[in-house]
Amino acid sequence: MFEARLIQGSLLKKVLEAIKDLVTDANFDCSATGFSLQAMDSSHVALVALLLRGEGFDHYRCDRNISMGMNLNNMAKMLKCAGNDDIITIKADDEGNTVTFMFESPNQDKISDFEMKLMDIDSEHLGIPDTDYASTVKMPSAEFARICRDLSTIGDTVGISVTKDGIKFSTAGDIGNANVTCRQNKTVDKVK
Repeated sequence: MFEARLIQGSLLKKVLEAIKDLVTDANFDCSATGFSLQAMDSSHVALVALLLRGEGFDHYRCDRNISMGMNLNNMAKMLKCAGNDDIITIKADDEGNTVTFMFESPNQDKISDFEMKLMDIDSEHLGIPDTDYASTVKMPSAEFARICRDLSTIGDTVGISVTKDGIKFSTAGDIGNANVTCRQNKTVDKVK
Protein backbone atom coordinates (compact mmCIF):
# COMPACT_ATOMS: atom_id res chain seq x y z
CA MET A 1 0.00 0.00 0.00
CA PHE A 2 1.24 3.47 -0.92
CA GLU A 3 -0.28 6.59 0.61
CA ALA A 4 1.02 10.17 0.66
CA ARG A 5 -0.85 13.17 2.07
CA LEU A 6 0.31 16.67 1.18
CA ILE A 7 -1.23 19.56 3.15
CA GLN A 8 0.08 22.14 0.68
CA GLY A 9 -1.35 20.53 -2.46
CA SER A 10 -0.41 23.50 -4.63
CA LEU A 11 3.22 22.32 -4.41
CA LEU A 12 2.46 19.12 -6.31
CA LYS A 13 0.40 21.06 -8.84
CA LYS A 14 3.28 23.48 -9.49
CA VAL A 15 5.90 20.73 -9.78
CA LEU A 16 3.78 18.82 -12.28
CA GLU A 17 3.01 21.97 -14.26
CA ALA A 18 6.75 22.58 -14.57
CA ILE A 19 7.61 19.13 -15.97
CA LYS A 20 4.51 17.99 -17.90
CA ASP A 21 5.55 19.72 -21.14
CA LEU A 22 9.03 18.21 -20.94
CA VAL A 23 8.11 14.61 -20.10
CA THR A 24 4.93 12.93 -21.33
CA ASP A 25 5.00 9.51 -19.65
CA ALA A 26 7.07 8.57 -16.60
CA ASN A 27 7.36 6.10 -13.75
CA PHE A 28 6.89 7.47 -10.25
CA ASP A 29 8.96 5.25 -7.96
CA CYS A 30 7.66 5.00 -4.42
CA SER A 31 9.94 3.76 -1.65
CA ALA A 32 10.24 4.11 2.12
CA THR A 33 12.33 7.28 1.63
CA GLY A 34 10.13 9.15 -0.85
CA PHE A 35 8.26 9.62 -4.12
CA SER A 36 10.60 10.05 -7.11
CA LEU A 37 10.62 10.37 -10.87
CA GLN A 38 13.45 10.20 -13.37
CA ALA A 39 12.80 10.60 -17.09
CA MET A 40 14.26 12.01 -20.31
CA ASP A 41 12.39 14.34 -22.62
CA SER A 42 11.35 12.96 -26.03
CA SER A 43 14.43 14.34 -27.80
CA HIS A 44 16.79 12.96 -25.09
CA VAL A 45 18.23 16.40 -24.31
CA ALA A 46 16.89 17.07 -20.82
CA LEU A 47 16.84 14.77 -17.81
CA VAL A 48 14.18 15.37 -15.18
CA ALA A 49 15.07 14.05 -11.72
CA LEU A 50 12.48 14.70 -9.01
CA LEU A 51 12.47 13.53 -5.40
CA LEU A 52 9.74 14.38 -2.92
CA ARG A 53 11.06 13.07 0.41
CA GLY A 54 8.71 11.20 2.71
CA GLU A 55 9.28 13.71 5.51
CA GLY A 56 7.90 16.49 3.28
CA PHE A 57 4.44 14.90 3.44
CA ASP A 58 2.00 15.21 6.34
CA HIS A 59 1.53 11.43 6.16
CA TYR A 60 3.67 9.06 4.09
CA ARG A 61 3.37 5.29 3.89
CA CYS A 62 5.00 2.90 1.44
CA ASP A 63 4.90 -0.74 2.52
CA ARG A 64 7.02 -1.93 -0.40
CA ASN A 65 8.71 -0.32 -3.39
CA ILE A 66 6.32 0.21 -6.29
CA SER A 67 6.61 1.87 -9.67
CA MET A 68 3.59 3.71 -11.03
CA GLY A 69 3.62 4.59 -14.74
CA MET A 70 1.62 7.74 -15.42
CA ASN A 71 0.83 10.06 -18.28
CA LEU A 72 1.78 13.45 -16.83
CA ASN A 73 -0.75 15.38 -18.95
CA ASN A 74 -3.57 13.21 -17.58
CA MET A 75 -2.20 13.61 -14.06
CA ALA A 76 -2.09 17.40 -14.56
CA LYS A 77 -5.75 17.37 -15.72
CA MET A 78 -6.73 15.61 -12.51
CA LEU A 79 -4.67 17.94 -10.34
CA LYS A 80 -6.32 20.97 -11.98
CA CYS A 81 -9.53 19.84 -10.26
CA ALA A 82 -7.88 20.50 -6.88
CA GLY A 83 -8.04 23.96 -5.39
CA ASN A 84 -4.73 25.63 -4.53
CA ASP A 85 -5.52 25.33 -0.80
CA ASP A 86 -6.69 21.70 -1.02
CA ILE A 87 -5.00 18.82 0.77
CA ILE A 88 -3.95 16.18 -1.79
CA THR A 89 -3.71 12.49 -0.93
CA ILE A 90 -2.28 9.95 -3.39
CA LYS A 91 -3.11 6.25 -2.84
CA ALA A 92 -2.22 3.04 -4.67
CA ASP A 93 -2.37 -0.66 -3.88
CA ASP A 94 0.80 -2.72 -4.22
CA GLU A 95 -0.54 -4.86 -7.06
CA GLY A 96 -3.17 -2.42 -8.36
CA ASN A 97 -3.39 -0.89 -11.82
CA THR A 98 -4.84 2.46 -10.71
CA VAL A 99 -3.83 5.41 -8.54
CA THR A 100 -6.32 7.51 -6.59
CA PHE A 101 -6.03 11.25 -6.03
CA MET A 102 -8.15 12.66 -3.21
CA PHE A 103 -8.65 16.41 -2.77
CA GLU A 104 -9.94 17.81 0.53
CA SER A 105 -10.87 21.45 1.00
CA PRO A 106 -9.18 23.05 4.04
CA ASN A 107 -12.42 23.17 6.06
CA GLN A 108 -13.33 19.59 5.02
CA ASP A 109 -16.63 20.64 3.39
CA LYS A 110 -15.70 19.15 0.00
CA ILE A 111 -13.86 15.91 -0.74
CA SER A 112 -13.24 14.74 -4.32
CA ASP A 113 -11.52 11.60 -5.50
CA PHE A 114 -10.22 10.73 -8.95
CA GLU A 115 -8.92 7.37 -10.10
CA MET A 116 -6.40 7.17 -12.93
CA LYS A 117 -5.25 4.05 -14.78
CA LEU A 118 -1.57 3.28 -14.51
CA MET A 119 0.60 2.50 -17.55
CA ASP A 120 3.37 -0.01 -18.18
CA ILE A 121 6.34 2.19 -19.04
CA ASP A 122 9.67 0.64 -19.92
CA SER A 123 12.41 2.86 -18.49
CA GLU A 124 15.90 2.54 -17.14
CA HIS A 125 17.26 4.43 -14.16
CA LEU A 126 20.12 6.70 -15.21
CA GLY A 127 23.02 7.50 -12.92
CA ILE A 128 23.65 11.19 -12.46
CA PRO A 129 27.39 11.71 -11.91
CA ASP A 130 28.63 14.12 -9.26
CA THR A 131 29.97 17.17 -11.07
CA ASP A 132 32.03 20.11 -9.89
CA TYR A 133 30.69 23.20 -11.62
CA ALA A 134 32.80 26.25 -12.41
CA SER A 135 30.02 28.52 -11.14
CA THR A 136 26.72 28.36 -9.29
CA VAL A 137 23.93 30.83 -9.91
CA LYS A 138 21.03 31.35 -7.51
CA MET A 139 18.08 33.30 -8.84
CA PRO A 140 14.30 33.21 -8.46
CA SER A 141 12.79 30.51 -10.67
CA ALA A 142 10.06 32.91 -11.83
CA GLU A 143 12.71 35.33 -13.12
CA PHE A 144 14.62 32.53 -14.88
CA ALA A 145 11.38 31.27 -16.49
CA ARG A 146 10.40 34.78 -17.59
CA ILE A 147 13.79 35.44 -19.23
CA CYS A 148 13.75 32.09 -21.06
CA ARG A 149 10.14 32.60 -22.15
CA ASP A 150 10.87 36.14 -23.42
CA LEU A 151 13.97 35.05 -25.34
CA SER A 152 12.23 32.02 -26.86
CA THR A 153 10.02 34.43 -28.82
CA ILE A 154 13.17 35.65 -30.62
CA GLY A 155 15.13 32.42 -31.16
CA ASP A 156 14.93 28.65 -30.67
CA THR A 157 17.83 28.28 -28.25
CA VAL A 158 18.99 30.33 -25.27
CA GLY A 159 22.71 30.49 -24.47
CA ILE A 160 23.72 31.06 -20.85
CA SER A 161 27.16 32.36 -19.88
CA VAL A 162 28.46 33.36 -16.46
CA THR A 163 31.20 35.84 -15.56
CA LYS A 164 32.23 37.53 -12.30
CA ASP A 165 29.92 40.42 -13.22
CA GLY A 166 26.76 38.34 -13.68
CA ILE A 167 24.88 35.95 -15.93
CA LYS A 168 24.10 36.61 -19.58
CA PHE A 169 21.25 34.99 -21.51
CA SER A 170 21.40 35.36 -25.30
CA THR A 171 19.55 34.17 -28.39
CA ALA A 172 19.50 34.77 -32.12
CA GLY A 173 16.67 34.19 -34.58
CA ASP A 174 15.21 35.22 -37.90
CA ILE A 175 13.89 38.50 -36.50
CA GLY A 176 17.06 39.52 -34.65
CA ASN A 177 19.21 38.99 -31.57
CA ALA A 178 18.53 39.48 -27.87
CA ASN A 179 20.59 39.55 -24.68
CA VAL A 180 19.57 39.78 -21.04
CA THR A 181 22.24 40.33 -18.38
CA CYS A 182 21.52 39.91 -14.68
CA ARG A 183 24.15 41.49 -12.47
CA GLN A 184 25.16 39.98 -9.15
CA ASN A 185 23.46 41.78 -6.28
CA LYS A 186 25.20 42.42 -2.98
CA THR A 187 23.01 40.10 -0.87
CA VAL A 188 24.05 37.00 -2.79
CA ASP A 189 27.28 36.28 -0.92
CA LYS A 190 25.89 36.96 2.56
CA VAL A 191 25.50 33.85 4.70
CA LYS A 192 22.11 33.62 6.34
